[in-house]
Amino acid sequence: MIRLSPQFKLRTFAGAAALAIASAFAASCSNDNNGTGGAGVAATPIQHVILIIGENRTFDHVFATYTPHTAGQTVSNLLSKGIVNADGTPGTNVALAKQFQATANGAYSISPTTGKTAYATLPPMMTGGAPTNPHFASGTQAATVEPALPSTAYGELANGGTGLKTNSVDTRFTNATTLPNAPVDMNGPLSYDDYASSPVHRFFQMWQQLDCSITASTTQNPSGCQNDLFPWVEVTIGAGSNGAAQPAGFTDQSTGEGSTSMQFLNVAKGDAPYFKSLADDYTISDNFHQSIMGGTGANHIMLGYGSLIYYANPDGTPGTPPAAQIENPDAQAGTNNYYTQDGYSGGSYVDCADATKPGVSAVLNYLKALPYKVFNGGNCVSNQYYLVNNYNPGYLGTGAAAPLGATTYTIPPSTQPNLATLLEKHSVSWKYYGEGFDGGAEDGEAGTFCNICDPFLYSTQVMTNPELRAKNQDIGDLYADINNSDLPAVSIVKPDGLLDGHPASSKLDLFEGFSKKIIDMVKANPTLWANTAVMVTFDEGGGYYDSGYVQPIDFFGDGTRIPLIVVSKYSTGGRVVHTYGDHVSFDKFVEANWKLGEPISTISRDNLPNPTAGPNAYVPGNQPAIGDLMDMFVFPSS
Repeated sequence: MIRLSPQFKLRTFAGAAALAIASAFAASCSNDNNGTGGAGVAATPIQHVILIIGENRTFDHVFATYTPHTAGQTVSNLLSKGIVNADGTPGTNVALAKQFQATANGAYSISPTTGKTAYATLPPMMTGGAPTNPHFASGTQAATVEPALPSTAYGELANGGTGLKTNSVDTRFTNATTLPNAPVDMNGPLSYDDYASSPVHRFFQMWQQLDCSITASTTQNPSGCQNDLFPWVEVTIGAGSNGAAQPAGFTDQSTGEGSTSMQFLNVAKGDAPYFKSLADDYTISDNFHQSIMGGTGANHIMLGYGSLIYYANPDGTPGTPPAAQIENPDAQAGTNNYYTQDGYSGGSYVDCADATKPGVSAVLNYLKALPYKVFNGGNCVSNQYYLVNNYNPGYLGTGAAAPLGATTYTIPPSTQPNLATLLEKHSVSWKYYGEGFDGGAEDGEAGTFCNICDPFLYSTQVMTNPELRAKNQDIGDLYADINNSDLPAVSIVKPDGLLDGHPASSKLDLFEGFSKKIIDMVKANPTLWANTAVMVTFDEGGGYYDSGYVQPIDFFGDGTRIPLIVVSKYSTGGRVVHTYGDHVSFDKFVEANWKLGEPISTISRDNLPNPTAGPNAYVPGNQPAIGDLMDMFVFPSS
C-alpha cells in the first residue's frame, strides 16, 4: 500500500458531463443519511454487517500453524499439508513450498521456464522499509494521537523497531544469508510485537509470483498455479522500476526485500492470539481470496465496484492515460526481469483487450488455455485502460475533484456503478468509516488516512452529492453509531496507516487491537449484538507466500488467499468454511441478505454463481464461481 503525498491532492474541477450524471442520480435517491432508517428488510437475522479491512497478510502467513478448535473441523494450511511443523521447522512435505529462480529477458512471462532452478538457499532476509525505531516514544504519547486501540494496547506503538538500517540484511534472523528453501518462521528471530519488512505486491509481479501454467494443471489444481516464484520476483524487480534504468551493481539485496515473502507467523507458539481466539470461537474461511492480483487500491475498487474502473474522459467515456503511466513489464535490455515501466508513480494502467500491449498476451494466452471459460463481464473492453495498482481517487474527501495530469497520479472521476449506488437504489443504508477522514480533510489522527482504500472517493455519483458524500465518515463516528445503536445496514471500516497491520508501517497486533475494540463495543451493546455480523479480512496478501488454490476469474485475478473471520451470534462454534470466495463475495452477501435482486452492474463479478461441488473442497465445480458468504452462518430454522 502507498500513501500518496499531499501535493497530489490539490483542488480542481469535475467535468460538466460527470456532474450532470451525478445530479441525475441524486435526484433519484431519497435514502436518509444516518442510521438504519430507509434500510431494506433483511432476509436473515443479520440487520447490520460491519466489514473491517486490514492490510497485506495471506492466510498461511497468519494461520500457517492453526489447528481447528472444534472436533471434526479441518483447515488447509502449512501445518495440515506437512510443509511445516507446529514448532515452525520444515515438515516432511516442505518440498511443496519449494521456491525457484528463473531467467526472464525480453517479453514478460507469467511463468518463465528458462533457467528455472530451485534455490539452494533463499535470498537474504532484508529489513526493507521496516522502521529502525518505533513510531512513538511511549504508549502515553501514542494514546494522545491514536483513538482506535484498546487502552492496554498503546504500548505496541512504542515497541518493535528493528534497530537496523532500512533495506539491510535483517540480522535478527541469525541465518539471514543462509536460509533453507522453506517457509520462514518469524517467531523466535522476531517477537510478535516487532516490525518486519514488506514484500512486493503489485499486479504483474503477483502474476509471476503465482507462476500459473496450464502445463502444471491437474484435476486437483486446474489453474496450474504453482506459487513458487515469490522470492525471485522480490529480488529481480521488487516494487517496480518506475521507468528508471536498473541501478548499477544490482544484486539480490538491491530491492531491500530478499525473501520476506516466505515469512509466516506462528499461532501455535502464541502469535496472533486475538485472531486465533476469534477463529476458535467463531467462523473462519480458509478459501477466501484477494480479488485482484497486486495491491491495495485495485482490491478496494473491486470490493466497491465488483469490477475495476477505467481511465475516463471528463464526460465519463473511456480515455487514454499519459504514456508514462501505462504498465510495461517487459524486461529492460540486459536485465533479468527488471520491468521497463512499473512503479508507484508510473505504470498503473493496462489495456488488457489489446494483446499487442506489453504483458497482456502472457496473461490472455494463459487464460485461454484454462479448462474453463473465464468471466467475461465487461472487463478488457477495447481501448479501456484499467487501473491495476495504486493511484489517488478522483475526488478529495471534501468533494472537490483531484488534479489530473502526467505527474499527479490520480485516476479521473468514475461514473461506473458501485455498491453505494446499488444500495441507494434499494434504500439500504450504508457508511464508509475511514480512520483519519476528518470530515473530508483527510488529516485526522496520525495523518495516515488511506484515500486509496475508500472506493467511493472514486465515484462521481457519491462525491458530488452532499448527502451521499456525508456517508464517508471517521472512526469516532463509528463508535458513536455503535453506542447509539444507530449503525447503518452496511458498514465498511478502515483503520489508518498505523493500525492497519501493513508490514513495515504497521504490525498485525495493532490491527488485532483495532478490530478488538470494535468487536467488543458491538458485543457490549445487546441490541446490536443480537443482529450484527462483524467480518474481519484484508485487502490483499501483501506478496506473502500462500499454499492455497487460486482460481483465475478474469484478466485481473483472483490472487492469493487472505483471512476472513466472521463474528456474530450466528457464526459461533469454531467452524472452518471451505467455500471459494473473494472480496466480491461481500457484495453478494449484501445483495442476498437485503434481497436486492440484482448485481452492481452487468459487468461486475457478483454476476458469478455460487460454487458447486468440485474435485475437492477448494475448487468450484462450475468455475469461475464465488460464494455469497451465507454458509459462514448457521441461522435458526424458520
